[in-house]
Amino acid sequence: MDFVRVYDVQLQARAKLLDWTRGLDQEQYTRVFPFGYQSLRGTLVEIAAAELFLSMRLREEPLPPIQEWPVSEERLPTFADLERIWAPQSQRTRATLAETTDWDRAVACRLIRPDKTLRLTATKADIATQLVTHEVHHRAQAMAMLRQLGIEAQNLDYILFVQTAEPEG
Repeated sequence: MDFVRVYDVQLQARAKLLDWTRGLDQEQYTRVFPFGYQSLRGTLVEIAAAELFLSMRLREEPLPPIQEWPVSEERLPTFADLERIWAPQSQRTRATLAETTDWDRAVACRLIRPDKTLRLTATKADIATQLVTHEVHHRAQAMAMLRQLGIEAQNLDYILFVQTAEPEG
């Protein structure tokens, strides 16, 4: 898999999702829904936090305890707060994917949670695969929330960003 290409397409889909979200007020952004991470804020923060976590694993950086992560709902209460940190984080994630060459190498990290510490081990290819596929699931949840807020969020499938469609005849 060409992880940089897939991530670039994901960034195009993310840009549309963020455009739909940008026009919401704080009440809409934090409205509680009975699924997923329960709000657009919770869902988008989860996507950004997972991207940070997985890209740090690819770079083999030590992970701070979860409660100290810079990407959390408490640290990023508004959409503007999230956007401000996510753009540079995305650039760094893309650079990490572009610079990684040892895809078959297994790497381990310590994930420190409030109740336990886990040692996680996976190949860099598997970590990168999770990085580029994780967002799709949560993006669908965010789109469902947006639709319930009256925004016609749709058509973020990968193929729509990479194919051409020409009428025949």
